[in-house]
Amino acid sequence: MKRNKHGCDLKSCFLCQLCSKDWLPALDTHRQSFHVNKGEMLFSEGSEVTGIYFIYKGTFKVHKKWTDDKELIVRLAKDGAILGHRGLGNDIYYPVSATALEPSEVCFIDLGFFQSTLKVNYQFLYELMMFFAGELKESEKRMRNLAHMPVKGRIAQALLSMHAKFGTTADGFIDINLSRQDLASYTGTTYETVFRIMNEMVQEGSLALQGKHICILDTNKLNEHAGE
Repeated sequence: MKRNKHGCDLKSCFLCQLCSKDWLPALDTHRQSFHVNKGEMLFSEGSEVTGIYFIYKGTFKVHKKWTDDKELIVRLAKDGAILGHRGLGNDIYYPVSATALEPSEVCFIDLGFFQSTLKVNYQFLYELMMFFAGELKESEKRMRNLAHMPVKGRIAQALLSMHAKFGTTADGFIDINLSRQDLASYTGTTYETVFRIMNEMVQEGSLALQGKHICILDTNKLNEHAGE
C-alpha cells in the first residue's frame, strides 16, 4: 500500500457526503490517501484497529477465517463504502480482513479523529447507525441462508445481489471481477461446487460466462432457485 498524493474529491464517499460542510476542511487535513494493489490486504483479522477506511475508487472483499485453509467472504464493498467499522467498540482488534479485488484508492481516518467526527456530525452518526442495522440484518439473513438454503439457491441469491449492487458493464456482465474461488467463499461452498452449478445454470439458459465475467440472462430462473 502506497501513499497517494492525489486524495479523494471530498464528496464521493460515505463520510464526505454526510458530514457537515463546515467539517470538510478538518477532514481534508486529517485524511490520508493510499493506493492499494489488486490482491493487497488493507487490514488483517486480529490486527489492532488504528482507524477507518473509505473507498474512493475500487472494490474490496471483507473476509474472515472459516477454517485453517478456508475463508468466508462476509461482504463486498465498492466506491464510497466504509471499511474497518467492524473494529469499532471496546475490542480494539479487527474481526475481519479486507483485500482489494482490483487496483483501488482509499482514504484513511485515524480512530481519534473519526470519534471526534461522530461527536459533531449527527447526520453522519445517524446514517452510520442505520448502516450498522442494515448490516446486522444482512448478516443474519446470510447465516440463515448458509444453514438452510441449498447451494444452488445461495449461488443464485449471491449473483442477484451482486447484480443489484454493482450493476453491469456495457456488455451486460456483472460489474465486479470476482473469481470462482471468491464466489465459493462468498456462498460458503467449494470451488468445484460453484464450477458445477454455474455450468448447470449456463445449460439451462439463466447465465452466460466469459472468463471470470458473468451475465445474468434469466432473472426469474435465478429467483426460482433462490426461493426453493
